[in-house]
Amino acid sequence: MRGYNRIYLLLSSSLLVLSALAQSESIRVDSQAQSEEIFFADPTIFVENDTFYLTGTRYGVPQGFVLLQSSNLREWEACAPDSMILVKGDNCYGTDWFWAPQIIKEKDGYTLTYSANEQTVITKSPSLKKRFTQNDIRPVDSSEHNIDSFIFTDDDGTRYLYHVRFDNGNYLWVGKLDCEADTIVEGTLSRCFVNDQSWENTPAYPSAPIMEGPSVLKLDGKYYLFYSANHYMSPDYAVGYAIADSPYGPWHKNPDNPLIHRSVIGENGTGHGDIFRDNLGNFYYVFHTHFSDSQVAPRRTRIISLIFQKDPDSDIYSIIADPTTLIKPIRLHKTL
Repeated sequence: MRGYNRIYLLLSSSLLVLSALAQSESIRVDSQAQSEEIFFADPTIFVENDTFYLTGTRYGVPQGFVLLQSSNLREWEACAPDSMILVKGDNCYGTDWFWAPQIIKEKDGYTLTYSANEQTVITKSPSLKKRFTQNDIRPVDSSEHNIDSFIFTDDDGTRYLYHVRFDNGNYLWVGKLDCEADTIVEGTLSRCFVNDQSWENTPAYPSAPIMEGPSVLKLDGKYYLFYSANHYMSPDYAVGYAIADSPYGPWHKNPDNPLIHRSVIGENGTGHGDIFRDNLGNFYYVFHTHFSDSQVAPRRTRIISLIFQKDPDSDIYSIIADPTTLIKPIRLHKTL
């Protein structure tokens, strides 16, 4: 493993210990209502039947993923008896670092993709409220380290796996996904782009180039790739986006990046989330922030509305995050 990745792992391990200690204090936001703020990093929201489902990178034991549900995006509660939809050692790959989940609806159930042991994993379940497992316990691609998986389904049904690969830094890659074998189709891997905008690598927390946390949206024939840049421990960790005419690019970055940044939100470390729509068609982005100006973990979960404005000449949308709509979600009744 390259030196940068070893440092990254050591930092991550230390942060997990600190985060678990911080979270054990159960920071309350409303003791009378028995509610608490949600501390999911790398969050994602899946929408089905007027209900929002939230999961993300979690701290504490058992390792795995908790699933919460809400009707209003602010108040959340467990949607299963123990709220766990995937647990380390329960017919799924991974012993450490369960990160960055995503849920997809299938004809016969659901797919959950996530990272563990710095590998991309795909699991299945017949129900959102049952455990996600694997028949063949393995990662998607064990040839090298890859994390932060996002599965995008195009109009023709072709699926693409956007993810991060390490090469003296973190870079975004895409490849066609063989959904029967849960593998990347040989010969289809392509790097999306390089770190070339000033906001993507500021001196606030020096590191190798980092771009991560991809999510993709197709709108009026154009592909919008949302991603985060800078080290996650940097106060300048932020979200930008790029636009292309195909899933492989070439990608043209928004000249007004970053979309979500501490200067917009008023909190440090704003990044690594997912875009989603409610049943009225409104766009939102769920993401995490640092715990405070002086402490990274446990990272706080945030949700913000996105405003899309279409250029009639190019059919390209400009996107703005509206800070007046910022939601600080809370969980009712039970400590995570």
